[in-house]
Amino acid sequence: MRWKRALDLALLTPLLPFFAAATAALALVVLVAQGRPVFFVQRRVGLRRRTFKVFKLRTMTCEADEAARRPTRLGGWLRHRGLDELPQLFNVLWGDMSLVGPRPLSPADADRLCAKHPPFAARFALKPGLTGLAQVCQAQGVEATAALEADYAARSSPAVDLGVLVRTAWINLVGKAKGKQAPPPRWRSPRARWLA
Repeated sequence: MRWKRALDLALLTPLLPFFAAATAALALVVLVAQGRPVFFVQRRVGLRRRTFKVFKLRTMTCEADEAARRPTRLGGWLRHRGLDELPQLFNVLWGDMSLVGPRPLSPADADRLCAKHPPFAARFALKPGLTGLAQVCQAQGVEATAALEADYAARSSPAVDLGVLVRTAWINLVGKAKGKQAPPPRWRSPRARWLA
């Protein structure tokens, strides 16, 4: 899907100064409000099961016991608006991810979910995305997620990717609860009407 890389760069490159400045500003806020570390770094599984490092703004407390960690007040706000994911735009620029595709999983989660539902492994034929069809449809469960990702793989096009991105912006603007409603019809292409 060479068009996906071209679309990613066409959309992202002109906005890079804005996203870089926004990421730097939010990183400074996290540093002042929560201290170090500012970023959360984790290995994720990408295209053809290759692993890569994914970056997020830190939203959790820093207890040694991972089970004891909880979202901070600032972290909860960042998560609600999807702003903690902003550094992953650099993963898109580096080519590890796409703007639209299945969300990247940790190796442990990838193994567990593929064992639970083998068709889920089809997601590794695509680059993981900053957002995806399963996310904007707020899919629950491995089977529903796998079905939506298979549908996306079969129907993907520039129009569909733009529809997913607009829907993502809508959800981040109004919040997940209100975002369950479809965006205004004029924002959806005919190819993307199945997103509603």
